[in-house]
Amino acid sequence: MELLNIKSEVERLSNILDKAEECLDLRELSTRVKDPDQLIAKSTFWENSLTAYQTLQEIKSLISNKKKYQQWRTILEDIKVALELLELSADEQLLQEMQSNLTQLQQELNTLEIQQLLSNPCDQNGAFLTITASSNSVDAQDWATILLRMYHRWSVKQNYLVYAREDSGADLTGIKYVVEIIGRYAYGYLKSEQGTHAKIMRLSHLKGDGKRHTCFASVEVSPILDESVEVEIPDKDLQITLPRCQRNVNRPEIWVQLFHIPTGITVFCNLERSQLHNKEKALAILKSRLVAIALTQNVQLSKIQPQLIKSLSNKLIREYVLHPYKNVKDLRTKVETTAIAEVLDGEIDLFIKAYLQQ
Repeated sequence: MELLNIKSEVERLSNILDKAEECLDLRELSTRVKDPDQLIAKSTFWENSLTAYQTLQEIKSLISNKKKYQQWRTILEDIKVALELLELSADEQLLQEMQSNLTQLQQELNTLEIQQLLSNPCDQNGAFLTITASSNSVDAQDWATILLRMYHRWSVKQNYLVYAREDSGADLTGIKYVVEIIGRYAYGYLKSEQGTHAKIMRLSHLKGDGKRHTCFASVEVSPILDESVEVEIPDKDLQITLPRCQRNVNRPEIWVQLFHIPTGITVFCNLERSQLHNKEKALAILKSRLVAIALTQNVQLSKIQPQLIKSLSNKLIREYVLHPYKNVKDLRTKVETTAIAEVLDGEIDLFIKAYLQQ
C-alpha cells in the first residue's frame, strides 16, 4: 500500500475513533459506574441473579471498551509518527511494522464501525432469536439446526451469552428453536438476519437419491426488553395453555404456551426450571416480538397490522448453495462469498455490515 493510500486509510480510521466515545459509552463509564465495588456491595444487588449478572457483564464491557479505546488511540498515533518518518526517509522495517499495526487496527475497528451504524431504539439490547424449519422434512430440520449452530458460534465469537428458551420437536410446521442472546448490540446486529434463510440447493447427505434438494428455514429477531420499556398486554388478548395432566409425577410437565389473540403469535416455553419461570420467559419473548413488529411497521403496539407480520420472516433474504458449487449470496445487498464453511461457522459480519450500510 502506497503512503498516500495509507494516509487516506489513517484518516478514515481516525474519523471512526472520533465517534467512538459515544458509541462505546465511555462517558457512561465515568458517570454511572464510578465505583463498581460499591455497587456490588449493595444488599439489593443480588436479589435478581440474572439482572446482577447482566449488570456485571455491562460493567466489564464498559471497562474493556475504555482499555480498547486507549490502545487504538496509541496504535493510531504510532502509525501517524511512522508515516511522518517514512515521508522523510525510506525504511523497510518501519514500513512493515506500520502496515502490521494498520492491519490490526483495521480488523479491530471493523466491529466498532458496524456499531456506529446502530442508532435505532433497542439496537444496544440483547436479542431473542427464533429459527423455524419450513416443514417437518428431515432436510428442513437439519437446516434449522445448522443455522442454530451458525448463530451460536457467531455469538460466542462476540463474547455473548446464549441460552436455549425453546426446543420444540418437529410437528406439522417443522422444528423450532428459540434462543436468548445476551450481549451489547446483539439485537442491532442480528436484526439484519430476519427473513427466510435458505434457498438451500445441495445434494442431500441424508438422502441417497442423488437429486438436488431445496429447503428453507425462517429467522425472527426481537430485542430483549429492559425494565425501562413498559409493555402491557390486556388479559382479554392473551390465551394461556398449560399441561392438563401429569403423566409422570417424578418429572412433571412445566411447559407454558401463550397465544396473542390480536396478532396470532404463539410462544411456547419449556426449558426453564419451573412453570412460573416458563410463563415469565414466554411473556418476555411475546412482548419482545410485539415490540420488534411495532418497530418494523413503525406503529404503536395497538396499531400492529397482523396481516403484515409474516411478510418479513417469509421474505427470502439469503441463498446458501452447497452443491454442485459453494456460494452464499445475500439477495438484499448482493454481497456474496464462496467461503461457505466459514459462514456456517459464524463468520457472518460481512453480511451484517453490508445490510446496515444500506
